Amino acid sequence: MAMESGSWKESYKGMSADNIKGLVLALSSSVFIGASFIVKKKGLKKAGASGIRAGSGGYTYLYEPLWWVGMITMIVGEIANFAAYAFAPAILVTPLGALSIIISAALAHIILREKLHIFGILGCVLCVVGSTTIVLHAPQEREIESVKEVWDLATEPAFLFYAALVIAAVFILIFHFIPDYGQTHIMVYIGVCSLVGSLSVMSVKALGIALKLTLSGTNQLIYPQTWVFAFVVITCVLTQMNYLNKALDTFNTAVVSPIYYVMFTSLTILASVIMFKDWDRQSPTQIVTEMCGFMTILSGTFLLHKTKDMADGSPSLPVRLSKHTEEDGFGTEGIPLRRQDSSRAP
Repeated sequence: MAMESGSWKESYKGMSADNIKGLVLALSSSVFIGASFIVKKKGLKKAGASGIRAGSGGYTYLYEPLWWVGMITMIVGEIANFAAYAFAPAILVTPLGALSIIISAALAHIILREKLHIFGILGCVLCVVGSTTIVLHAPQEREIESVKEVWDLATEPAFLFYAALVIAAVFILIFHFIPDYGQTHIMVYIGVCSLVGSLSVMSVKALGIALKLTLSGTNQLIYPQTWVFAFVVITCVLTQMNYLNKALDTFNTAVVSPIYYVMFTSLTILASVIMFKDWDRQSPTQIVTEMCGFMTILSGTFLLHKTKDMADGSPSLPVRLSKHTEEDGFGTEGIPLRRQDSSRAP
């Protein structure tokens, strides 16, 4: 019995202290962000009851304390997510973002009385199973002692080639495809967000490592590389926000969210594998297991979004606006949706 206990401990010995810190921060981020959607939604509904709804162009929600509580909660979640990248590899942190969807769906079911279909519950379970699989088989975080080491990784030929492809694809999408297809093809806006997002996460991770080392006593702010990464973060995040808002304003949130999650997470993992060589420190079995966990999360995410507007026994199209959306003009994330009927009127 003692030997069995010893072998069990050995099998889980690999999870480093930094990975555990990153895991806790990523989970905290999902809790805060998932809860913020619900708090903002309640604030929006409360503000809409006494003034012009945001979906109709009103801004009364800016005077609603509950909405600001939701915004502050989301900011705290994003800060925790930023910090998580400083401790754990992107292949561990990024997929855990799906947990915020579960928390949001569960709280919407409890607090907002929005029906969660049985298949939605199954989707939540799949996300949890997939996340657990990735957590148990995540690679060790790379030991980095200076932001210059991150710069060396970012300037290796393989990652420079990836970054060049991403930038070229983004410019082609923005200047060639968006003018003609942006309003009709959902993949155009989401493509820009996801491609730029993969670079922003790598820069966020580099900046997070620089700040972590600085706070631990090794000042990294004296190196120009730190400020270059900061500039890239600001540029990429602003670009992401711009085109994600365009996607959300043009298409139903229920369609945008899962597609964006899949593309963004997939490209981020690819970028991390190229830049930080996460898989070089893992066996083929661990890599395949992680990919199975990721596919399980994707399945759960799609199932949850596919059935979010279904009542028991009465399926509906996934792009149809839910009852709550039709009433107040907002999706579960509290983001105004485009009125498709009025936009297509002659």
